[in-house]
Amino acid sequence: SVEHIRRNVNFGNVLQKWHAVGASFFFIAVYIHIARGMYYGSYKAPREILWMLGVAIFLVMMATGFMGYVLPWGQMSFWGAKVITNLFSAVPFFGETIVTWLWGGFSVDNATLQRFFSLHYLLPFVLAGLIFLHIWALHVSGNGNPTGIEVKSDQDTVSFHPYYTMKDLFAILIFLIVFCAFMFFSPDYLGHPINYVEANPLSTPAHIVPEWYYLPFYAILRAVPDKLLGVVAMFASILILFILPWLDTSKVRSATYRPIYKQLFWLLVIDCIVLGFVGANPPEGAWLVVGRIATIWYFAHFLIFLPLLGLFETPKPLPSSISDDVLSKSAAKSLPAAQPAE
Repeated sequence: SVEHIRRNVNFGNVLQKWHAVGASFFFIAVYIHIARGMYYGSYKAPREILWMLGVAIFLVMMATGFMGYVLPWGQMSFWGAKVITNLFSAVPFFGETIVTWLWGGFSVDNATLQRFFSLHYLLPFVLAGLIFLHIWALHVSGNGNPTGIEVKSDQDTVSFHPYYTMKDLFAILIFLIVFCAFMFFSPDYLGHPINYVEANPLSTPAHIVPEWYYLPFYAILRAVPDKLLGVVAMFASILILFILPWLDTSKVRSATYRPIYKQLFWLLVIDCIVLGFVGANPPEGAWLVVGRIATIWYFAHFLIFLPLLGLFETPKPLPSSISDDVLSKSAAKSLPAAQPAE
C-alpha cells in the first residue's frame, strides 16, 4: 500500500511525495502550456495536428491521474472511483456492462484496484508515445511565437543555445524551487485529509471531490441536472478543444493583436478558476447557480464567441516580420521619457 511505501521502504517517503506532488505540478505545467497556446493561437494552421496531439496527451494524463488517485485506497479514493465509474452507467444500452467491466465485478473492490494499478502503470507508455508524436509534429510545423507570424528570414530566428537553453533552464529552476518547497514542507497540502482514512464502503464522506485539477470539469458535470447530459457536458468540455482550430475563425493568431479576444481569454481563465471553486464545494445553493452560469459561459466562449469574433473583431495592424516587431518594441523602450515643459 501507499502507507507501506511511505513508512517501510527505504526513501519511500520521499519517492511517494515526489510522485504525488509531481502529478499536481505536471498538471500545473500542462494547464499553463494550454493557456499559452490558446493566448497566442498556436492551434491555428499549420499546427492543427500538433494541437490535437497535445489534447490527446491531456486526456491520457487525466485518465492516468485518476487511476493513480484510486491506488491509496482511502475514503476519497474509494468513493471518487465509485462516483466517477458510475457515470458510465448513464450510457444507453451498454452503461451497466461498461461499469461492471471497469469494476471487475459488481462493486468497487480488490479487482477494481488491480485493474486500475495495471492501467496506471501501462498508460504512461501510451503517454510517452503521444509525447514522441507531439515533438515530431512540432519539428514538422515549427514552433509558434508571441506575434503569431511565420518566420520569413534568418533575422526572425535565434539559435537554440544559449537563448532557449538559458530561458528554459531559468524556468525549470523556478519550477523546481516551488516544487521542492511543496514536496518537503507541504506534501499533502493539495490532497484531502479524509483520504488517510482507510476505504470503507459503508461510510460515505459528507462531500466527495476529486483532485484539484479535475474540479472545473467536475463542476460542469454537476451543473447539469440530468445524469446523461451531465456526463456528455463534462466530456464535451474537454473534447471541444480538439476542434478549437476550426471554431476560431479569425485570421490573426496572437491575442497580442486581438483586443476583444484578449479580454475574452482572461474571462475564460477566470471562468475556469470559478468552476474550480464550484467543484470543490457542495452542489447546492449559490454554488449551484454560479456553477451553471460558469458552465454556460465556458461553452459560449468556444461555440458562440470564437466563431463570431472572426467576423466582427477588428485586429490591430500586424508587423511585417518577427524581427520588425522585436526591434520596434526595443526602440520604444529605449526612447527617453518625455520631459515636462517649463
